[in-house]
Amino acid sequence: MAIIDSSGFSHVRLTVSDIARSKAFYSQVLGWPIAVDMSDHVDEPGVREAPEKFYGGTVFSTPSGALLGLRPVAPGDSVFDPDQAGLDHVSFAVASRDDLVAAAERFSAEGIEHGEVIDLTAAGMAILSFQDPDGINLELSAPLG
Repeated sequence: MAIIDSSGFSHVRLTVSDIARSKAFYSQVLGWPIAVDMSDHVDEPGVREAPEKFYGGTVFSTPSGALLGLRPVAPGDSVFDPDQAGLDHVSFAVASRDDLVAAAERFSAEGIEHGEVIDLTAAGMAILSFQDPDGINLELSAPLG
């Protein structure tokens, strides 16, 4: 028996090096409404250390009700490394493989680097990988068939 009875994810927060740049990127790519935004206060004394001020970050509300937060505490020269302990990638669901193809075309038009749409038939899904401005691995995933 499990130690806890969880219904799923509540939120994920990513550390970023430039909150304005990351906020603009995630707004452009995902288009989700902002639930909390303390980014205008990020440079005020103590804000980056204050959880009640969301560390000077931004929190997006996903269509499922979960939250995606951005925390501006990473040094400006830091680079994401999926081969270190922590995060490998974050995957966002879309409805169909056609949505992945359309996203790849729109990424190309916007100058956002991305991989190819890959069918993972054993898992019953297709994926499209891309990176945020800090190099955090992101992907879109859709069911096959």
